[in-house]
Amino acid sequence: MTDQEALFAGDDPFALARAWLAEAQAAEPNDPNAIALATVDADGMPDVRMVLLKDIEPGAFVFYTNYDSAKGRQIAASGNAAFVMHWKSLRRQIRVRGPVARAEGAEADAYYASRALQSRIGAWSSRQSQPLESRAALVAEVARQGLRHGLNPPRPPFWGGFRITPVQIEFWADGAFRLHDRFQWRRERPGAPWTVTRLQP
Repeated sequence: MTDQEALFAGDDPFALARAWLAEAQAAEPNDPNAIALATVDADGMPDVRMVLLKDIEPGAFVFYTNYDSAKGRQIAASGNAAFVMHWKSLRRQIRVRGPVARAEGAEADAYYASRALQSRIGAWSSRQSQPLESRAALVAEVARQGLRHGLNPPRPPFWGGFRITPVQIEFWADGAFRLHDRFQWRRERPGAPWTVTRLQP
């Protein structure tokens, strides 16, 4: 087995994704857990933005956001999302597609509590994706929410996690002369057996 082939070895795509992310955390200068998250709106128009992946569970990928944001509303309407995580330093990427469910309760409370106080107050202050009168209006709202909630704000009811349980995961590594290596893990539904296929570059 070559070093390149060893990159893709294993029988668990989530373990492989965690291993790639761990390597990126040592090599990527900024936000190695950044993902480009794709959703669609009610008209079928695609939408994409950068968010931070917070966990790779044994069977899912988890990120957190405002449920009332554009992405939150689009996910609620379609029930699906996709993302790509690309590491320029390693010349690798992972693509994920699948159904999405909320990650709430104690898990979301614990992550929210781990954030900086300013970020927790910021979550209360921002009506994410809605029009904003001015930067000064946002700063004033942060001050108001800070006074309201103090040093231990609870998690807002409109803020929490999303868990993507993929039906497709693709691992990609750069190859010489654009002859890249691509391995696609695919299954009919969450919980079903995976089929692994090597794809043309």
